[in-house]
Amino acid sequence: MKTEDIIAMIEKEKIIAIVRGIEADKCMKVADALYEGGIRLMEVTFNAKDPSSFGVTTGCIQAISEKYEGRMLVGAGTVLTTEQVEMTAKAGGRYIISPNVDVDVIRRTVELGMVSIPGAMTPTEVIVAHNAGAGFVKVFPAGNLGTGYIKAIKAPISHVKLMAVGGINAENFGDFLKAGTVGAGIGGNLANKQWIDAGEFHKITETARELVEIAKNA
Repeated sequence: MKTEDIIAMIEKEKIIAIVRGIEADKCMKVADALYEGGIRLMEVTFNAKDPSSFGVTTGCIQAISEKYEGRMLVGAGTVLTTEQVEMTAKAGGRYIISPNVDVDVIRRTVELGMVSIPGAMTPTEVIVAHNAGAGFVKVFPAGNLGTGYIKAIKAPISHVKLMAVGGINAENFGDFLKAGTVGAGIGGNLANKQWIDAGEFHKITETARELVEIAKNA
Protein backbone atom coordinates (compact mmCIF):
# COMPACT_ATOMS: atom_id res chain seq x y z
CA MET A 1 0.00 0.00 0.00
CA LYS A 2 1.34 3.42 -0.96
CA THR A 3 1.86 6.02 1.75
CA GLU A 4 -0.68 8.35 0.14
CA ASP A 5 -3.28 5.56 0.42
CA ILE A 6 -2.45 5.09 4.11
CA ILE A 7 -2.77 8.84 4.69
CA ALA A 8 -6.10 8.89 2.85
CA MET A 9 -7.44 6.03 4.97
CA ILE A 10 -6.39 7.73 8.22
CA GLU A 11 -8.14 10.94 7.12
CA LYS A 12 -11.25 8.97 6.16
CA GLU A 13 -11.50 6.81 9.28
CA LYS A 14 -10.39 9.50 11.80
CA ILE A 15 -9.90 7.10 14.74
CA ILE A 16 -6.76 5.19 15.66
CA ALA A 17 -7.38 2.79 18.54
CA ILE A 18 -4.38 2.72 20.89
CA VAL A 19 -3.77 -0.71 22.41
CA ARG A 20 -1.27 -0.64 25.25
CA GLY A 21 0.10 -3.31 27.57
CA ILE A 22 -1.99 -6.20 26.26
CA GLU A 23 -0.86 -9.83 26.41
CA ALA A 24 -0.28 -11.59 23.11
CA ASP A 25 -3.20 -13.98 23.55
CA LYS A 26 -5.65 -11.08 23.96
CA CYS A 27 -4.29 -8.87 21.20
CA MET A 28 -6.33 -10.46 18.42
CA LYS A 29 -9.48 -10.47 20.55
CA VAL A 30 -9.10 -6.72 20.98
CA ALA A 31 -8.54 -6.30 17.24
CA ASP A 32 -11.66 -8.36 16.49
CA ALA A 33 -13.75 -6.31 18.94
CA LEU A 34 -12.51 -3.05 17.44
CA TYR A 35 -13.15 -4.22 13.89
CA GLU A 36 -16.66 -5.34 14.77
CA GLY A 37 -17.28 -1.86 16.14
CA GLY A 38 -16.15 -0.21 12.91
CA ILE A 39 -12.57 0.70 13.79
CA ARG A 40 -10.17 0.32 10.87
CA LEU A 41 -6.96 1.73 12.37
CA MET A 42 -5.10 0.24 15.31
CA GLU A 43 -1.89 1.11 17.15
CA VAL A 44 -0.02 -1.48 19.22
CA THR A 45 2.45 0.24 21.51
CA PHE A 46 5.97 -0.69 22.47
CA ASN A 47 6.83 -0.79 26.18
CA ALA A 48 9.98 1.33 26.49
CA LYS A 49 10.67 -0.06 29.98
CA ASP A 50 10.77 -3.66 28.74
CA PRO A 51 12.79 -4.22 25.54
CA SER A 52 12.27 -7.97 25.95
CA SER A 53 8.60 -7.39 25.09
CA PHE A 54 9.32 -5.80 21.70
CA GLY A 55 8.97 -9.15 19.96
CA VAL A 56 5.49 -9.60 21.45
CA THR A 57 4.51 -6.17 20.14
CA THR A 58 5.70 -6.84 16.62
CA GLY A 59 4.18 -10.31 16.75
CA CYS A 60 0.78 -8.75 17.47
CA ILE A 61 1.26 -6.26 14.66
CA GLN A 62 2.14 -9.02 12.22
CA ALA A 63 -0.79 -11.24 13.23
CA ILE A 64 -3.31 -8.40 12.91
CA SER A 65 -1.78 -7.20 9.65
CA GLU A 66 -2.06 -10.66 8.12
CA LYS A 67 -5.60 -11.35 9.31
CA TYR A 68 -7.00 -7.96 8.32
CA GLU A 69 -4.86 -7.24 5.28
CA GLY A 70 -6.46 -4.46 3.27
CA ARG A 71 -9.34 -4.11 5.76
CA MET A 72 -7.69 -2.73 8.90
CA LEU A 73 -4.32 -0.99 9.08
CA VAL A 74 -2.08 -1.50 12.08
CA GLY A 75 0.99 0.40 13.22
CA ALA A 76 3.28 0.74 16.20
CA GLY A 77 3.08 3.28 19.02
CA THR A 78 5.59 4.68 21.52
CA VAL A 79 8.27 4.30 18.85
CA LEU A 80 11.45 5.95 20.10
CA THR A 81 14.20 4.44 17.94
CA THR A 82 14.94 3.67 14.30
CA GLU A 83 15.38 0.03 15.31
CA GLN A 84 11.74 -0.09 16.40
CA VAL A 85 10.77 1.50 13.09
CA GLU A 86 12.58 -1.27 11.23
CA MET A 87 11.01 -3.99 13.40
CA THR A 88 7.56 -2.58 12.68
CA ALA A 89 8.18 -2.45 8.95
CA LYS A 90 9.21 -6.13 8.94
CA ALA A 91 6.03 -7.01 10.84
CA GLY A 92 3.81 -5.32 8.26
CA GLY A 93 3.05 -2.12 10.16
CA ARG A 94 1.77 0.79 8.08
CA TYR A 95 2.50 3.75 10.35
CA ILE A 96 4.77 4.80 13.19
CA ILE A 97 3.43 6.81 16.12
CA SER A 98 5.72 8.45 18.65
CA PRO A 99 5.21 10.58 21.77
CA ASN A 100 7.95 12.95 20.62
CA VAL A 101 9.61 14.52 17.59
CA ASP A 102 12.72 12.60 16.55
CA VAL A 103 13.87 13.56 13.05
CA ASP A 104 15.81 10.30 12.59
CA VAL A 105 12.74 8.23 13.46
CA ILE A 106 10.55 10.27 11.10
CA ARG A 107 12.98 10.01 8.20
CA ARG A 108 13.55 6.27 8.64
CA THR A 109 9.79 5.74 8.73
CA VAL A 110 9.37 7.57 5.44
CA GLU A 111 12.32 5.70 3.88
CA LEU A 112 10.61 2.39 4.67
CA GLY A 113 7.32 3.45 3.07
CA MET A 114 5.33 3.99 6.25
CA VAL A 115 3.51 7.07 7.53
CA SER A 116 5.08 8.98 10.41
CA ILE A 117 2.85 10.39 13.17
CA PRO A 118 5.11 11.98 15.80
CA GLY A 119 3.85 13.67 18.95
CA ALA A 120 4.34 17.40 19.43
CA MET A 121 3.11 20.12 21.74
CA THR A 122 4.57 23.41 20.59
CA PRO A 123 4.24 25.11 17.18
CA THR A 124 8.00 24.73 16.73
CA GLU A 125 7.80 20.96 17.25
CA VAL A 126 4.84 20.70 14.88
CA ILE A 127 6.77 22.46 12.09
CA VAL A 128 9.98 20.48 12.70
CA ALA A 129 8.01 17.22 12.47
CA HIS A 130 6.17 18.32 9.33
CA ASN A 131 9.35 19.47 7.61
CA ALA A 132 11.05 16.16 8.44
CA GLY A 133 8.33 14.28 6.55
CA ALA A 134 5.59 13.50 9.06
CA GLY A 135 2.28 12.66 7.40
CA PHE A 136 0.39 13.83 10.48
CA VAL A 137 1.45 15.43 13.75
CA LYS A 138 -0.30 14.33 16.90
CA VAL A 139 -0.86 17.07 19.44
CA PHE A 140 -0.08 15.45 22.76
CA PRO A 141 -1.43 15.60 25.43
CA ALA A 142 -4.46 17.10 23.67
CA GLY A 143 -6.91 16.48 26.50
CA ASN A 144 -4.82 18.60 28.85
CA LEU A 145 -4.23 21.34 26.30
CA GLY A 146 -7.87 21.60 25.15
CA THR A 147 -9.60 22.51 21.91
CA GLY A 148 -8.67 26.17 22.27
CA TYR A 149 -5.02 25.22 21.94
CA ILE A 150 -5.75 23.31 18.73
CA LYS A 151 -7.53 26.34 17.25
CA ALA A 152 -4.62 28.60 18.22
CA ILE A 153 -2.07 26.32 16.52
CA LYS A 154 -4.22 25.83 13.42
CA ALA A 155 -4.47 29.58 12.84
CA PRO A 156 -0.86 30.02 11.64
CA ILE A 157 -0.16 26.34 10.84
CA SER A 158 -3.24 25.39 8.84
CA HIS A 159 -1.29 23.29 6.31
CA VAL A 160 -0.26 20.62 8.85
CA LYS A 161 -2.62 17.70 9.53
CA LEU A 162 -3.07 17.47 13.29
CA MET A 163 -4.39 14.56 15.32
CA ALA A 164 -5.51 14.79 18.94
CA VAL A 165 -4.06 12.21 21.32
CA GLY A 166 -4.24 11.97 25.10
CA GLY A 167 -7.49 12.12 27.05
CA ILE A 168 -9.79 11.82 24.04
CA ASN A 169 -13.17 10.19 24.63
CA ALA A 170 -16.74 10.12 23.31
CA GLU A 171 -17.53 13.35 25.17
CA ASN A 172 -14.79 15.52 23.61
CA PHE A 173 -13.87 13.74 20.36
CA GLY A 174 -16.36 15.70 18.26
CA ASP A 175 -15.14 18.98 19.74
CA PHE A 176 -11.56 18.23 18.72
CA LEU A 177 -12.66 17.42 15.17
CA LYS A 178 -14.55 20.70 15.00
CA ALA A 179 -11.49 22.52 16.36
CA GLY A 180 -9.47 21.43 13.34
CA THR A 181 -7.92 18.03 13.95
CA VAL A 182 -8.31 15.42 11.21
CA GLY A 183 -8.73 12.64 13.76
CA ALA A 184 -7.66 11.25 17.11
CA GLY A 185 -5.83 8.45 18.80
CA ILE A 186 -7.97 6.95 21.56
CA GLY A 187 -6.52 4.55 24.12
CA GLY A 188 -7.88 3.68 27.54
CA ASN A 189 -11.26 5.19 26.75
CA LEU A 190 -11.67 2.61 23.97
CA ALA A 191 -9.28 -0.33 24.40
CA ASN A 192 -9.91 -0.28 28.14
CA LYS A 193 -7.56 -2.61 30.00
CA GLN A 194 -10.11 -3.44 32.72
CA TRP A 195 -12.61 -4.54 30.09
CA ILE A 196 -9.93 -6.61 28.37
CA ASP A 197 -8.80 -8.28 31.61
CA ALA A 198 -12.44 -9.07 32.43
CA GLY A 199 -13.07 -10.45 28.94
CA GLU A 200 -15.72 -7.78 28.29
CA PHE A 201 -14.79 -7.25 24.67
CA HIS A 202 -18.36 -6.29 23.79
CA LYS A 203 -17.83 -3.03 25.68
CA ILE A 204 -14.95 -2.18 23.33
CA THR A 205 -17.21 -2.88 20.35
CA GLU A 206 -20.01 -0.72 21.77
CA THR A 207 -17.67 2.20 22.49
CA ALA A 208 -16.09 1.84 19.05
CA ARG A 209 -19.50 2.13 17.40
CA GLU A 210 -20.25 5.28 19.39
CA LEU A 211 -16.96 6.89 18.38
CA VAL A 212 -17.34 5.89 14.73
CA GLU A 213 -20.77 7.53 14.68
CA ILE A 214 -19.27 10.73 16.08
CA ALA A 215 -16.60 10.68 13.39
CA LYS A 216 -19.22 10.28 10.66
CA ASN A 217 -21.33 13.15 11.94
CA ALA A 218 -18.58 15.64 12.80
